[in-house]
Amino acid sequence: MTEDLKAVYSAAPDIFKRLRGEIDKVMVGQNVAIEQLLVAILAGGHALLESNPGLAKTLLVKTTASAMGLNYSRIQCTPDLMPADITGTTIIEETDGSKKFRFEPGPVFANIVLADEINRASPKTQSALLEAMQEKQVTVGNRTYLLDKPFFILATQNPIEMEGTFPLPEAQLDRFLLKIFMDYPSYDEELQILERYTGRSEPAVERVVSKEEVLSLQQLCREVPVSDDLKSAAVKLVLATRKEEGVQYGASPRASIGLILCAKARALLLGRNYVSKEDLHVMAYPVLRHRIILNFEAERKGMTRDQVVTDLLKDINI
Repeated sequence: MTEDLKAVYSAAPDIFKRLRGEIDKVMVGQNVAIEQLLVAILAGGHALLESNPGLAKTLLVKTTASAMGLNYSRIQCTPDLMPADITGTTIIEETDGSKKFRFEPGPVFANIVLADEINRASPKTQSALLEAMQEKQVTVGNRTYLLDKPFFILATQNPIEMEGTFPLPEAQLDRFLLKIFMDYPSYDEELQILERYTGRSEPAVERVVSKEEVLSLQQLCREVPVSDDLKSAAVKLVLATRKEEGVQYGASPRASIGLILCAKARALLLGRNYVSKEDLHVMAYPVLRHRIILNFEAERKGMTRDQVVTDLLKDINI
């Protein structure tokens, strides 16, 4: 570990404390979702947030971007949204009697891109995000443009009102590191929400982390050691998804990589310099739930993907 990384590591607990403090100014509850979103950012991956309408998915993403001081853009996905509306387009510009081509960047050229209700975009538009998500670049015409680092696509979707939507194909789902569920607040939390957002002024968020610190924390995340036993357990878990009864298609090797990276990120987030069995257990759900495809019989019986993960964790004793 370099001296710069050692300095960031010693400052990491304070950085995370200040970051959570700013996010908690705006968000009430949703501790699991906030932790998993920060894990995705530390691990350098994209996240898909799913919940019923009105549970502050968009607010969580915007607040996190503001607290981290990262460039933020929002794409409202609709059926008539075109790929060029996301990636940008080349326009003809006339100056001093001569014409030249100029590239006008789209909203994907930001550090954090919120793709709101991504399942309402057409498959052609959804696929425009694939290259950006995987390669961190955009190709328009015969030119390729690199995206600024760090780069995250945080997409949201609602599990209801599925008419007129286009479910994400498995190939694109697999590119999301985590699928995060957000649940309804408790009675006390909802009272607190009322008090916070029906008063004279709404809470404001300050930047407490720099872009450079985010990049250093991402690099530091990969330095967290993990034992061979836990690596073996992660691989066994992913392999088991391909053989489990009721599962038509299991997780790919990308899930094994994601599981270890997320376990490292969670350990760093909680102030530990090692990965524990609990980290694997907790992160298995958001890493695997969108990578498991159930067969017809399992769906008919009402089996859920989280139930499959729970059963496999018991079998492998994680």
